[in-house]
Amino acid sequence: MATPTFDQLLEAGCHFGHLKRKWNPAMAPYIFMERNGIHIIDLYKTEAKLNEAANVLRGMAKAGKKVLFVATKKQAKQVIADLASSVGMPYVIERWPGGMLTNFPTIRKAVRKMTTIDKMAKDGTFDNLSKRERLQITRQRAKLEKTLGSIADLNRLPSALFVVDVLKERIAVAEANRLGIPVFAMVDTNSDPSSVDYVIPANDDASKSIELIAGALVAAMAEGLEERKAEKLDAPEAEGEAAAAAPRRERRRVRRNDAPAAEAAEAPAAEAAEAE
Repeated sequence: MATPTFDQLLEAGCHFGHLKRKWNPAMAPYIFMERNGIHIIDLYKTEAKLNEAANVLRGMAKAGKKVLFVATKKQAKQVIADLASSVGMPYVIERWPGGMLTNFPTIRKAVRKMTTIDKMAKDGTFDNLSKRERLQITRQRAKLEKTLGSIADLNRLPSALFVVDVLKERIAVAEANRLGIPVFAMVDTNSDPSSVDYVIPANDDASKSIELIAGALVAAMAEGLEERKAEKLDAPEAEGEAAAAAPRRERRRVRRNDAPAAEAAEAPAAEAAEAE
């Protein structure tokens, strides 16, 4: 697993923080210096934290766990949608629906409603509706698809969240904290890292920076998924070998059990021979 080097992080502009007057003092451990009124992030710490987060996410993917990607800011939307889709992970790139985690059953109902509308379109129910009713239902379906389409396959709460800009996504982070769901996040110098379990100090405004950081995490998850797939393929082979070994073990066991009986049968014959 190759995570970005210091030079790659530098080239992508991951070191640029916010104006000094906008900083959050809690980010002081991750700030290297201040230049022209702008805080510069310590990329050595970014590299170390990114490695740590990548290793944990790789393990989660290998275990078959789902990670929800959250990024509703304009420059991160498409990047996150493409990356999350590449590893089959759910994502939210439109407005965060309040209560999505803390009121998950209601969100699932909305997703089921979307599925019901799809069934109506297929089984001919739409043909019995007026033009106005069809239009209303179609618009409702489009609205649901826009906000919830990317999480349609999320049948249970995610095992973790990956967030771009914890300040903008503070409601999502708060819900995850309340439920004890670990949060991985890109944290800029204007944000509070205390609500994040795995802090990745980096510029969360530049699309290049977002793509590099998120891309490294997704690559680690892809490795985890490949390892999971390889283990599943190896499992039937191991079962086949075990099944083939079972008859051999049984034959050895039978031979061991029969040995005392054979010895007992031979003893009287030996005694008779001695008597003669």
